[in-house]
Amino acid sequence: MQTIFFYLVFVHLVLNVCDIEARIIEGTNTNLVDALQFLREYNNEGSEICFRVNTARWNYATNMTDTNKKRMVDEQKHKAKFDKVSWKKAVTFNRSVLSDPTAKRQLTFLIATSKASLNDEKYNEIHHLISEMKDVYAQTQICPFNNFDATFCNIHLEPDITRLMAHSRNPAELLHVWKEWHDNVGPPLKNKFMRYTQLANQAARMSGFADAGDQMRYVYEDDDFEQELMDSWSHLEELYKELFTYVRRKLVLKYGSEFIRTDGPIPVHLLGDLWGQDWRNTFDIVKPYSWSKDSEVTDEMLKQGFTPLKIYQMAEEFYLSLGLKSMPPEFWKQSIFDKPTDRKIQCTTSAWDFCNGHDFRIKQCTQVDMESLSVSHHEMAHIQYYMYYAEQPYLYREGANPAFHEGLANAIVLSVINPTHLQQIGLVHNNTSTFETSIQFLLQMALRKVAYAPFAYLVDKWRYKVFRDGVSGMNSAWWNLRLRYQGVIPPEPRTDQHLDPAAKKHIPADIPYMNYYVALLLEFQIFEALCIAKGHTGQLHTCDLYRSREAGRILSEAMQVGKARHWKYVIRMITKGKSDSFSVKAILKYFQPLQQWLHVQNANEEIIGWNTNEEDTMLFQPLHSRSTVIKQSLFLTMIGAALLF
Repeated sequence: MQTIFFYLVFVHLVLNVCDIEARIIEGTNTNLVDALQFLREYNNEGSEICFRVNTARWNYATNMTDTNKKRMVDEQKHKAKFDKVSWKKAVTFNRSVLSDPTAKRQLTFLIATSKASLNDEKYNEIHHLISEMKDVYAQTQICPFNNFDATFCNIHLEPDITRLMAHSRNPAELLHVWKEWHDNVGPPLKNKFMRYTQLANQAARMSGFADAGDQMRYVYEDDDFEQELMDSWSHLEELYKELFTYVRRKLVLKYGSEFIRTDGPIPVHLLGDLWGQDWRNTFDIVKPYSWSKDSEVTDEMLKQGFTPLKIYQMAEEFYLSLGLKSMPPEFWKQSIFDKPTDRKIQCTTSAWDFCNGHDFRIKQCTQVDMESLSVSHHEMAHIQYYMYYAEQPYLYREGANPAFHEGLANAIVLSVINPTHLQQIGLVHNNTSTFETSIQFLLQMALRKVAYAPFAYLVDKWRYKVFRDGVSGMNSAWWNLRLRYQGVIPPEPRTDQHLDPAAKKHIPADIPYMNYYVALLLEFQIFEALCIAKGHTGQLHTCDLYRSREAGRILSEAMQVGKARHWKYVIRMITKGKSDSFSVKAILKYFQPLQQWLHVQNANEEIIGWNTNEEDTMLFQPLHSRSTVIKQSLFLTMIGAALLF
């Protein structure tokens, strides 16, 4: 019976994909032998070019010399040419009549995710624009607070600005840092971004899409994708507003009602993060039980003599306990766990697949702390995924959808960082089952996960709007979305001369962001399914997957598929047929005890959420709209004065 059910699901997915494929450009060559030969050659050459590009990228990231940068740029240009030639060949095939569904699907992916429909001049231009925008972002520096000497204007995003936003409790300093970063990044990128938008739309339309946003959504192979996203947020919004209301009250107590209205939105610079996307750094302000111990284990790790290498050995042991693969020799030989002292290195943590089936690495400037313990398990989950789908064709060596890698890695981290597991591995010694401990842990997790949800949702919602409606008023559109979904406002007036979305790297770097929202839902969904497989009883947030061979078996089967099957089919595999799409049920179940607690804490609040007034929206309305509002206000004032006399 289950086999028949899976077959019907598969047929439904195939028909849905066929409907989507019908929009995309195709040619006249109906020869399947030619198509298969092309894909074999593409698989071999693509793997080789991937190895060369990633080797050059690794060499530059781990030794930032001009020579290494030039080699990296040269290899990236070579790859861009290869992608262009491959696209031109792929579009000559008439996919609709090819009898091999695998060939048809691979050709469709190759065509649909590329901007190669542009002529050579514009194709090179858009790649150059993206590279320029990334360079501007990376090189931006700001001036320190209360120091007007330009010689000291050398504060970088990482780690300086991030650290300041996390730890400063001076509203004036926070405003300065926020304003400096947004003012120095956005305006220089505005014209470049507008041209990029124009070219991206041209490329998408020439490939058969309505616009570049339509092309970005295509990778999910689901015509109902936007509606499913809207539905998921409508179910998650109540939990977010309860958390928002509690945090706002605590911030009012900290900073005063002159900075935050007791029923209004929160100025974004007060949330412990440059973008207001992750509120974990406000925990010292919102902590409910000052006497209750946190699940922070950094001190214990230092006491036990942890090193960066030991952290990664512990991560490998976790995966081995699930029956998954050990790290290959190349991993231990080539990975970087400590920041070198003899050269400049990019310290952004990352997992690397060199596309040859045996060379996998991690780069991290590891600190001995709880955050690095979490990150090590997360990055090693990516390596596990790389190893399990290594035998797939080149085009299928990815997660089942663009969110799956992050969703699966984060599902593992949900197990690793909960107090139950930390006690199991000897890093926590106190009682982890008390009510206060559970609430504080869930609140810390909500500040990271629930607070992040609306931001992750709206970034690409804004980008889709810009692609669909044009660049006019795009900065005010950004703040409209942030006020509507997050309940945050800029700390000072913004105009359409600014480009505040560009303060987030993914916008200038042409990196899709909706994947992070989908990954957020998937991580809890995957985590719940694995906990059920383990036989866990009790509240979901206490589940520890450590040593569960059944959870490991499910993971290995799902990872082996890569992108060879539709992602909804892979969710069916993981959930044993209980679901075939992303769902909010698991995240709501995980945070249910906290939501009940928040509801009690917010019982005396006038509003759960925020009221918006004219002063809020005038902070970011276009200048002509503001002047109209001001004129109307003055007119009404004059009328009122005349009536008094």
